[in-house]
Amino acid sequence: MKVEIEKLDHFGRGITHINGKICFIDKALPGEVVKIKIIKDSKKYMVGKIVDYYKLSDDRIDEVCRYSDICGGCSLSHLTIDEENKFKCMKVKELLERFGSISSEKVCDVICLDEYGYRNKVTLHGQNSLLGYCENGSNRVFNVDKCLLADEKINGILEILNKMSFNESIDEAVVRCSNDSSEVMVSLKGDISDYSSLRNVVDTLIINDEVLLGDESIVSNIGNKKFYVSDGSFFQVNKNLTKKLYDEVLDVVKCEKPKKVLDLYCGTGTIGIYVSDYTDSVIGVDYSKEGINDANKNKKLNNCKNIKFICDKVENVIDQFDDIDMVIVDPPRAGLDNKTIDNIKRIAAETVVYVSCDPATLGRDLKYLSDSYDVIEVKPFNMFPRTYHIENFVLLRRKNNG
Repeated sequence: MKVEIEKLDHFGRGITHINGKICFIDKALPGEVVKIKIIKDSKKYMVGKIVDYYKLSDDRIDEVCRYSDICGGCSLSHLTIDEENKFKCMKVKELLERFGSISSEKVCDVICLDEYGYRNKVTLHGQNSLLGYCENGSNRVFNVDKCLLADEKINGILEILNKMSFNESIDEAVVRCSNDSSEVMVSLKGDISDYSSLRNVVDTLIINDEVLLGDESIVSNIGNKKFYVSDGSFFQVNKNLTKKLYDEVLDVVKCEKPKKVLDLYCGTGTIGIYVSDYTDSVIGVDYSKEGINDANKNKKLNNCKNIKFICDKVENVIDQFDDIDMVIVDPPRAGLDNKTIDNIKRIAAETVVYVSCDPATLGRDLKYLSDSYDVIEVKPFNMFPRTYHIENFVLLRRKNNG
């Protein structure tokens, strides 16, 4: 079947229509004419697979990853990085307008740095002596000897782990490195008896939750601050662009000089500590015990005396706060719950900074906040190049309702 691709959906798939029904096609770009076969036909949509190309887009590039045909990770690796950034900017504009009635004029151009080698963490799965990623749409594991998105230090560890996997039963491997690549942590799960090949190349080795080499954490830098990162705690994966994102928050704090900052979903305390030099006090809240444990260690590491952390769900404690000048939120993909939104409006801080990894839930939350806050600007950060994901920084100011 010969079809022309109309546009990309928000997951980076090509879209066409067949007999009035939408059809999604991986690895297809707008304006291309392709031959497809239908691999799924439901009541509401179809999924097609490219069999041949009749006309290629000028924006198409050769994919440099050898796994691009089986891995679903780099869903945009066939598109130029400039066009990827334009696509992501349009995606943010469309989703914020659809779910939040936010004018596209509020959305700035995408901020992006390295398109490869930016990840400070990868998670690999083991299966039948293979160690790697799962095939796109499947639980089958394919071997990975190098991931182009990962830091070179991580890829060096992958070579060793691949050799180990032939003799050891590795079910899962998480490899992290510090943002300057100076420290490496490896966490393994499985039946593993010989880890001698890792002994001199990693700083921390954890097997089945037991620390066998080094400390329980590695140290990573963001700007002039240092942070402990442990096995289970959340830490931004883009080793270079994270600083630029946090600098946006810092610039707002420097400019507005809030006396009291509330940092919700604070994780390991990174944002709160990063801005702590320019405010009287910061309160961080997160439900992860491991994250808050790291946050308290990070507080000491940075000699930060004006910040405290609360280990609880945000919705359990949000109604306890008053007299807050700025609220910073960096929630998971699901966004904010209604109780948290209601209490943000009750607290009535002059400024809210919203960091989001999902434009759809971001738009929904901004609409709920719109009776109390104006969106000043939205800055998209391409924290995950070659994928369809996009991070956003949003600045909101309280309305003067008289």
